[in-house]
Amino acid sequence: MKNTLFKKYLATNLLMVVLSFFILGIMLITSITNYWEEEKKDLLTKNALNITYMVQKNSGSLNGKMYVDASLIKGILAVFSKNIDADIIVANEEGEIIISSFDNENLVKNKFLPFQLMQEALNGTYSGINNFGGIYKYGCYGVGVPLTAEPENKTKIGAVFTITDTERIENFRLRSFKTFSFAILIAFLISLFSTGLISYKMTKPLKEMSIAARQFGGGNFKKRVPITSNDEIGQLAVAFNNMANSLSLSENVRRSFIANVSHELKTPMTVISGFVDGILDGTIENKMQNHYLKIVSGEIKRLSRLVTSMLELSRIEKEEIKFNKKPFNINKVLYKVISSFQKEIIKKEIKIEDVNQKEKLFINANEDAIHQVIYNLVENAVKFTEKNGFIHFRIQNASDRINFCIRNTGKGVSESEINLIFDKFYKTDSSRSIDKNGVGLGLYIVKTIIRLHGGDILAKSEEGKYCEFNFWIPKKYNTREKI
Repeated sequence: MKNTLFKKYLATNLLMVVLSFFILGIMLITSITNYWEEEKKDLLTKNALNITYMVQKNSGSLNGKMYVDASLIKGILAVFSKNIDADIIVANEEGEIIISSFDNENLVKNKFLPFQLMQEALNGTYSGINNFGGIYKYGCYGVGVPLTAEPENKTKIGAVFTITDTERIENFRLRSFKTFSFAILIAFLISLFSTGLISYKMTKPLKEMSIAARQFGGGNFKKRVPITSNDEIGQLAVAFNNMANSLSLSENVRRSFIANVSHELKTPMTVISGFVDGILDGTIENKMQNHYLKIVSGEIKRLSRLVTSMLELSRIEKEEIKFNKKPFNINKVLYKVISSFQKEIIKKEIKIEDVNQKEKLFINANEDAIHQVIYNLVENAVKFTEKNGFIHFRIQNASDRINFCIRNTGKGVSESEINLIFDKFYKTDSSRSIDKNGVGLGLYIVKTIIRLHGGDILAKSEEGKYCEFNFWIPKKYNTREKI
């Protein structure tokens, strides 16, 4: 059976709870027992001192030996014994028991208390567990105080002992232990339920993430983790689902890219192969060979553009692009790019607005890279502008940057796709039917070049009306030599 995180967390928490209660129980029972013993000791000592006062009034010393009025003292001891629930023994200086609260005097007749026990009682106050010279079969807790002939006389003639059964102490400890054990059991069951529930809720998303991750490894990106809380686990689930969405999108883009590239490579290669074979085997007449060779040449150029884009993308991802910056007129670059699309612009009768080739706006950047940016944006605008449409340009000279805007009328881009068009290999649904030659790399390269220059680009669109791209580049930017 796997040692899962749930089991580890549950076992650790329960162990900590049990250990905490065990240590607390020992400390609490020990403290309560010690307190009970101190209280019992104080009670026995206090009553032993009271008994010495009563004995002093009814005892004395004769020929160096202690004597007492047994008939009176016996009754007094019986009352005290009943009140404090303890046995009382009065012994002379040699340890001989003179009188006690026992009903059966034969238990103590001619009995002597141990010498060491008597010495401790005579020298101050004795307290401890003892069998008191064999009077008890087992140890009993007792307190002994010295007895003098008179209150003012310091001559010690014996000692008074108050003795209680240790079974009461043990019973008290046992009751305390049972009570606390029951409390520990209840706390353990509550902790087991609460910790198990919390552990399950904490580890369930992690388990589902593990299952989803294994499915991702198999190429299935449909699995998502339910978000059941707003804590760190919930945030992790959100991040995991975002990652899953990104992986799913990347996988879809990758598959789409492979399909597109395969198609883009297969179509021109089929055309080239067919026409070249036709020329070689004489199927195509001599007078038509130039016509078909021009078609072959166009398809070769198409392949060349595709390979160039792929190589450029590879250089970007391998961080091999270097920019040699110098000041140049961005208006002049824009005019050159527009001129290269003059044929398509005239064919679709597109109107170009706000292009002033005489105005000089200098920027410190890599001219070839910025030319490619503008070329890709203009190519997209010309490609997707409807017949008799408009392409509007706006270049603003700010204090620290150049702002460039290109806006074209046409179908536009949906709101759901506008944030995806800069992703590599991505092609919008509307562009698939119009742009047969592209593979979705142009805008990704555009954004990369602009950001490597320290700027940024944004897009906005309204379906059926327009599409607009805005980018800015700082006039001076200390970009890295190698990206």
